[in-house]
Amino acid sequence: MTAEPAEDRQVVLALGSNLGDRLANLRRGVDALTAEPGLTCTAISGVFESSPVGGPDQPDYLNAVLLAASQLPALKILGRCLAAERASGRVRTVRWGPRTLDVDVIACGDEISDDPVLTLPHPRASARAFVLAPWREVDPDAYLPGVGPVADLLAKVGMDGVRRLAGVRLGGADAAAADGSDA
Repeated sequence: MTAEPAEDRQVVLALGSNLGDRLANLRRGVDALTAEPGLTCTAISGVFESSPVGGPDQPDYLNAVLLAASQLPALKILGRCLAAERASGRVRTVRWGPRTLDVDVIACGDEISDDPVLTLPHPRASARAFVLAPWREVDPDAYLPGVGPVADLLAKVGMDGVRRLAGVRLGGADAAAADGSDA
């Protein structure tokens, strides 16, 4: 991992929840991630529902992508993600099992790293429509470093098992109206 960047770069974080009040879990995750200085939210996608990928039989997920500006080192951002998960009550017992909140660091600017603690970009992001679709929604020209344009990657993997929930958002003026929309 490199030292702290000299200027803000775009950070892409993917959030998911399939236990409890999924929508509230995502909202609390966004709040926890941006509560302290150093990670400034620039955009939040709408909410997508997705079938689980891998792991045991479990409920469907709600997913969203948060774009942020940050000068924090990638490992500090990962620490903030893990803290947000813990604050939501996440317990890691089964790999790819159900969770109250999952926050993945997808990309930190153009940083490419094979560090076993935090691989950048996220090694499975290019094959996950539940990451690519919300990311493309908030940044149609997004590019996964070292891989390619997000729109092209999404066209390749398709949208099977992933659907946008109409009118449901995590932030902004319409968030309060969407509270009852979590199925």
